[in-house]
Amino acid sequence: MPNFQKMKRKNWINMSDIEQVKQLREATGAGFKDCNLAVKESGGDLDKAVEILRVKGISKASKKMSRDAKEGVIATSGNENKISVLELNCETDFVAKNDDFVSFAKELSELNNKNDSDLNKLNKSSMSNGQTVEDNLVSLIAKMGEKITVGKTKTFNQSGTKNFNYLHSVVKDNLSKLSVITSLETSDDSEAIKTFGKQLSMHIAASNPLALSSDLIDKNILQKEQSLISEELKNSGKPEEIAQKVSLGKMNKFKEDNALLTQAWVMEPKKKVQDIVKDLNISDLRIKDFYRIKIGE
Repeated sequence: MPNFQKMKRKNWINMSDIEQVKQLREATGAGFKDCNLAVKESGGDLDKAVEILRVKGISKASKKMSRDAKEGVIATSGNENKISVLELNCETDFVAKNDDFVSFAKELSELNNKNDSDLNKLNKSSMSNGQTVEDNLVSLIAKMGEKITVGKTKTFNQSGTKNFNYLHSVVKDNLSKLSVITSLETSDDSEAIKTFGKQLSMHIAASNPLALSSDLIDKNILQKEQSLISEELKNSGKPEEIAQKVSLGKMNKFKEDNALLTQAWVMEPKKKVQDIVKDLNISDLRIKDFYRIKIGE
C-alpha cells in the first residue's frame, strides 16, 4: 500500500511537470527541452521559468548575432497619406516563410508605420501579446534558432503628397523581397496620377536609380566611378585631351542613367521619366521622393 501511494504521488508530480512545460511552451514558443529544464530550475514557478528562458534566449541570441542574415522580407504598410517599409532579416529563406516569422513581420510593419520608422520607439512598443518588440524578437530568435534583425526602415508622411508602392517577389500579403515607395507632390486626384504613381514605382524597382536628379547623386559614388573611368582610360593609350573628353562623356552618361528624372522610361524607352511627367500636363505635379529596398542589399 505505501508503495502504491508513493507511485501515485510520483505520477501526479510528473503529470504536473508536463502540464507546466506545455503552458511554458505556449507562452514562450521555446522548445520542450528548454522549457522542461526551466520548470525544474524554477521549482515549478512559471513566472521565474519565463525569466530563465528569457535570459537563456538573450544568451543564445547574442551568440547568433555574429552570423550573416541576408534573407528575410521587406514589409510595407500604410496608405496614400502615409506609408512605411521595414526590412526584417534572417539567415535562411526557410525561416522567412515560417508562419511565426511572417506574423511577427506583419505586426512589426504596422507598428513601424505607426511610429514613423523611429527604431527606439518601435523597440519599446507593445505587441498584441503584451510584450515589447525587443522581447518578442529575442523569443523569436530563440525559437527559430537563427539571427534575426530589423534592418532599414523608411516612412513617407508629408502633407500635400500622395504615396504609392510596388511589391516584387511577394512572399505573402504585404511582405516581399523588394519594395518601392514613391511620393508625388500634387493636388490632383485623378486616375492618371494613380496610374503614374504605380508605374513609377515599378520603373524604380526595375531601374534602381541612385537619386532623383544627377546633382543629388552621392559624391562618393561619383568619385569612385570617376576613378574607375580614369583607370580604364589610362590603359587605353588615348591622348590626354581625347581621354578627358571621353571621361566627361562617360560621367555624364553615368549620371543620366542613374538619376531618376533622366532615366529611360521602362514602358516607353524612347522617352525619359521627366518627359512622362511633362506629358501628364499636371501643373503642380512633382516627384517628391522615392525609396527602393531589396532584401539583403
